Amino acid sequence: MSTEPETTQDAEPGTPGSDTAAVPAPAGEDADRADGLSEDASEEVAEDASSEGDEGAAGEGADAGEAGSAEAAEGAAQVSEAAAELAAQRVERERIERRKAEKQGPIEAGGKLSGTAADLLAAVRAVESGEKPVATPFREPEPAPRRAAPEPVRRPQPIAAPAAPAPGAAPEAVAAVRAVLAGAGAPEGLAAQVVAVLGEGAEGQLREDPWQLLRVSGVRPEQADGFARAVLGAECGPDDERRGTALTVWLLEQAAVAGHTALDAPVLVSALSQRSVPDPDAAVQSALAEGEALVFQDALDSAAPAPAAEEDAEEPQERPVRILIGLERYALAEESLADGLARLMNSVPKADGSADDWERAAASAPRSAGELIRTVGAHGLVLHTGGDASRAEAAALLRACRALGLRGWAATHTDGGRDSFAARATGSAEGAADGSGDGHGDGPAAGAVTVAGLLSGAEGPGRDADGALDLDVLVVLDAPQLDVETAAMLAESLADGARLVLSGDPGVLWSAGPGRVFADLLAARACPQVASRTPDPGPLGELVSGIGIGELNQVEAPGKEVVIVPVRDAGEAVHRTVQLVADSVPRAIGVPAGQTQVITPGHGGTAGTRALNSALKDRLNPGPGRFGGFDPGDRIVHSPAPGRTVMGRVVRADAEGLHLECSGAPVVVAKERVEGTVRHGWALTAHQAVGLRWPAVVVVLPGDAAGALTRPWVYTAFGRAERHLSVVHGVEQGLARAVAEVPQKPRTTRLGALLKAQTPTAD
Repeated sequence: MSTEPETTQDAEPGTPGSDTAAVPAPAGEDADRADGLSEDASEEVAEDASSEGDEGAAGEGADAGEAGSAEAAEGAAQVSEAAAELAAQRVERERIERRKAEKQGPIEAGGKLSGTAADLLAAVRAVESGEKPVATPFREPEPAPRRAAPEPVRRPQPIAAPAAPAPGAAPEAVAAVRAVLAGAGAPEGLAAQVVAVLGEGAEGQLREDPWQLLRVSGVRPEQADGFARAVLGAECGPDDERRGTALTVWLLEQAAVAGHTALDAPVLVSALSQRSVPDPDAAVQSALAEGEALVFQDALDSAAPAPAAEEDAEEPQERPVRILIGLERYALAEESLADGLARLMNSVPKADGSADDWERAAASAPRSAGELIRTVGAHGLVLHTGGDASRAEAAALLRACRALGLRGWAATHTDGGRDSFAARATGSAEGAADGSGDGHGDGPAAGAVTVAGLLSGAEGPGRDADGALDLDVLVVLDAPQLDVETAAMLAESLADGARLVLSGDPGVLWSAGPGRVFADLLAARACPQVASRTPDPGPLGELVSGIGIGELNQVEAPGKEVVIVPVRDAGEAVHRTVQLVADSVPRAIGVPAGQTQVITPGHGGTAGTRALNSALKDRLNPGPGRFGGFDPGDRIVHSPAPGRTVMGRVVRADAEGLHLECSGAPVVVAKERVEGTVRHGWALTAHQAVGLRWPAVVVVLPGDAAGALTRPWVYTAFGRAERHLSVVHGVEQGLARAVAEVPQKPRTTRLGALLKAQTPTAD
């Protein structure tokens, strides 16, 4: 069980029972942590808690340039430089005198210890004296030393102010919670988040049940236990019923981060045991009794029973069932999705032309596109599988629908994917060259929108009087990226008689959010499936197609379509990557650096996105990073919502926040949201890159990344290249092993069983 969202991580951060669960540091989450996508959690927390600032966003420093001076002028009067210097000298003299006195006095046992040894000694003394070192669990780990090629030294970053209270949160409630947290040694900066999660009565809830702190994103069980010991004192214990209930909910939430919509009961019980819950079965029952979780019994497919004896012939055979535990949120979403899909499959398509009209449209299209058009004409739900070249078939379907007078629309998950498909649908090559989308604005005109824009009403046809989407045919591209909640909203938004086509490549990484909608539908075989016969062209297409079936083949690349660059260590990997992007690819391939994308397995480490983005910025757009590490012209990736990635560049920063240009549209990110939603974008993870393509791609595989590689990850990363792929290769046989032996990590879902209960299996 792993967090497939955004993050191809080494430690399967969302796995219940894992000590490296993907939970961000309490003070400020990463952009991908909301997206789903995460690396080894301990490394992530350590780097985010440190003063790295390389991927940190403008925070309070977004307006530290021009607007900051004006705000400072309005503040309280500052002491003079001379007075400040005298004060600093006085403090330094006092410190020197104290050190002299300490050296002359007796040395206390253990007084010369430092680091971990000092912490252990302090903990022992606290226990012996009866004190409770409750603040220790909230300390962030120190960043691990770099093994090689340390990141370039970043410019000093402005210190971000504490997070502002959530909108609508009463200042009195925040202040009351802050007092409770401070009294227990917990970070006061969590107060606003606690009020946002627990409501106005958060103070009372925390005093009555301190483990409610686990509901705040980023808080781990060890931290909640320390907080509970401080609040409850002697009443606190591992067998507390409140603790068991809270940990049950927390584990289910972590499972959702990993992509699961529910957990098998034995798996959940085992995970609770690993968290020192004395009676895990009772903890699960308590969570169920309080309505914090739901229990489900899904029938299992079993082999044909053996002939029963005559005396037992009349006794009914018990059918094996699977006991699942899940959160209500995802349970309702899966059930709603199953109901909506069954409704589309069972409803009669709208009267939109005769069968002869559909047949003529199919006959006039290429073979694979014709099969898709013919199938859509007769069914309300159709699955369409294929690589990037199969998008031409979806475009042909859209044109045929509009020729028949139907209101046909296509929805993609990214702005760049929308612009690229719009160019293909209109037969124009313009705009498809840059996978990041360059804002030609022809998406709506060609019937292409983003899924988020369609559901929000910002793009597309809008809704009719009944609240349904005002369309007849909806084609959803990159369907494997649909999480269960988004898919449920789409299904609920379609009117009876509308047609839904889910199109995508089943070999790519699954959604950042929970569920595996496309894979479950393919496995259930509840509706017609059309497999594209259009292969991806050239050496790149041949390479990626082989990876899809578990074969890493050597391909002929006369035009240098595929280049392997072996490296010995991570430091050399960073050096070679910068050299490829800035010099080799533009000179030898003719693709400028602005159209070359770097993809690497994770964010941390000496060859993760942070290190690579730092090195690439220094080469491609050097600057002081005066806007919290960003400068005008920086390439960035913006995550406005979990699982959604938008490419863009920095324009400027002022009192409003950081001004970006994303797909040709201006975007302003408030300064308090920059740190959690904006990163440099020269280097991405494969999860961030899904749904986008670039003329040239450099995939970086440092030696320590071998354990994070899977066949879908390699398939996704290599498949982002249109004309050229360079592989900075440091994993030796790890790449071939991942392609041949490491499939997609499984997810526990209920959609397949729900569909089988409502619909017959399609032939």
